[in-house]
Amino acid sequence: MKGYIDSIESMGLVDGPGIRMVVFLKGCKLRCLYCHNPETWDYVHAKVTTSEEIALRVKRNLSYYQHGGITFSGGEPLLQPEFLLDCLKRCKKIGVHTAIDTAGVGIGHYDEILEYTDLVILDIKAIEDADYYQITGSHMDEYSKFIEALKKRKNKVWLRQVIVPGFNDTEENILKLKEYIKQFPNVEKVELLPYHLLGVEKYKKLGISYPLEGVPAMDQEKIKKLTELLES
Repeated sequence: MKGYIDSIESMGLVDGPGIRMVVFLKGCKLRCLYCHNPETWDYVHAKVTTSEEIALRVKRNLSYYQHGGITFSGGEPLLQPEFLLDCLKRCKKIGVHTAIDTAGVGIGHYDEILEYTDLVILDIKAIEDADYYQITGSHMDEYSKFIEALKKRKNKVWLRQVIVPGFNDTEENILKLKEYIKQFPNVEKVELLPYHLLGVEKYKKLGISYPLEGVPAMDQEKIKKLTELLES
């Protein structure tokens, strides 16, 4: 089964528990204002690999990953469902913990994909459609389908939201988020991620206008206070 990837990180430490191999798949429908991986939006310069090669690489380095695992990120891994599913099945046969880092916007097959996924790291863009559209350029229809599939299952869940100055950095937003996440079963972790400027140079190299030009990086002290509010 062939797939299109951007890159592979061999020793990921923040994309799930333990040491992990992180596979960044190509393709994404969303155009988030703060996206720091614009090079993954389409299939230009994609590296073609196979699910067999991914599984073999995990197996060769099993001593590293047996207490960690493999995470499929992107881009949006759900946009290559057949390839993703075959990778997940092969990794589960090896006995490796599997995770997907996703915005929940794919093209279906969610129930089967979730069956072979131990952990879902879900990026919550917004909780209301108007805000979601402002941030991503899309409506919540497909995301909602994934959420309904996720709520029916027992996958472990990590929830994340990027906090951007002037967009969603208010106490009101955090209190709404706190209420919103109550619908998810098996939530192990909730993280507020501070908006940063690390992706700005990528836009310049790709000749793309940066949507948040002039917006400063998120203040770390404010993130700390908002996190305390979320956890209170």
